[in-house]
Amino acid sequence: MVDQRPGYMSPGFRTPGNKVHQKKSRAAAVRRRKVGLVVALVVIAAVALVTAFVWPGFARQDTDPQPDTTVTAAPPTPTAEPADLPEDATELLAALPDDVLQLVRLDVAESDWVEGADAIEAWDVTYGDGSDGGEQVALVVGQWVEAEPAAEVHSALLEAAGAPVAEGDVTVDGETVGPYVVTPGATAGEAVVTWRNGTVVLQATGPDQLVQDFYRAFPL
Repeated sequence: MVDQRPGYMSPGFRTPGNKVHQKKSRAAAVRRRKVGLVVALVVIAAVALVTAFVWPGFARQDTDPQPDTTVTAAPPTPTAEPADLPEDATELLAALPDDVLQLVRLDVAESDWVEGADAIEAWDVTYGDGSDGGEQVALVVGQWVEAEPAAEVHSALLEAAGAPVAEGDVTVDGETVGPYVVTPGATAGEAVVTWRNGTVVLQATGPDQLVQDFYRAFPL
């Protein structure tokens, strides 16, 4: 028998209104979970962006140009001892360096270079690294009383040397004291550098790059 008392509901019985209310509650809970998940994802993405581009900024690329670093190698130094100068060496001969870069003075002798050009003195000086078969530079140097005849000899040497491959001014303490010219040598791979320093004319012959380095490092 079913109890007919007002307001009585038998066990297990649910009214349509309760069922709708429960469905709405479940839907709201699902929406809340979805909203919470979206918020969590947004927070994670924001943290990732801040970490990558703000601090510590490992993903940020530095757009500022970085300065170039130039490493300059130390100039080569000699490993051999230079030959002694003659006991009666002149002031000009004594002014020539004992060594230039890795090259040392191997031999020195009087020269008849520019014979008949009224030079006060002239010398043949050989520079090399001192090893058997090592590269060498042959230097010839002469001095005149005045700069004008020295300039004439310099010009005559250049005319005989052929077309220059490089040229410029010789400067001492910021003052131009004469020109220099690089010309091809008599054999392949050889070069000649001819320059003037006031009343002194010099000419160096040797392997192309070596003789140009020799000239640039030569103190006279």
